[in-house]
Amino acid sequence: MQQPAVPELAHAHTRPIHWLATATALAGVVALSSALQPDAARAAQSGPEAESAPAAVAAPDPTEVDLPLDCGPVDLVIKNKASGDLDGDGRPETVAVVHCDSSMGTPPDSVYVLTRSTDAAKPRVVATLVAPKDRKTVSDFAVRDAAVTATLHGYSSAGVPNCCPDVTADAKWQWKNGAFVRSTPAGTQSV
Repeated sequence: MQQPAVPELAHAHTRPIHWLATATALAGVVALSSALQPDAARAAQSGPEAESAPAAVAAPDPTEVDLPLDCGPVDLVIKNKASGDLDGDGRPETVAVVHCDSSMGTPPDSVYVLTRSTDAAKPRVVATLVAPKDRKTVSDFAVRDAAVTATLHGYSSAGVPNCCPDVTADAKWQWKNGAFVRSTPAGTQSV
């Protein structure tokens, strides 16, 4: 008979007492780590030097605003809307794409930026990005990263029928120096 290279050790065999000791040690580590966690209420204390956050204000609802679009006897249609903080003041603005309801043709879209003051007064229009007189239809509309983007479909001349826009351009608006500035998004091509 050959002897193994390493003799069997008595402590190498697991017994119930070993499992109990391991479980007890693990429970102790978990309990200790829980006790050493910072209190959630005190984790981010603010002192006198900390700035106060702006008051939470709900994004403006386009149905609460008198939009500067005269639709006569037909209803105004809110085609699309999106909200985001466009001017960096910590309060969301809403951008609404609207047009007059029309049973025939393609009515032009208008794009308005709405805001609400900190006193939660009635929202108001602060900018017109696309006016009805521009004769544009808006698609691929989005608000993200403090910018408004859209694809604008228009007409090369007054002789082109409203059903069939023949000019397309991508547009991007960003708040700069107190006004919305329009640019062409990077990587886009117009048709």
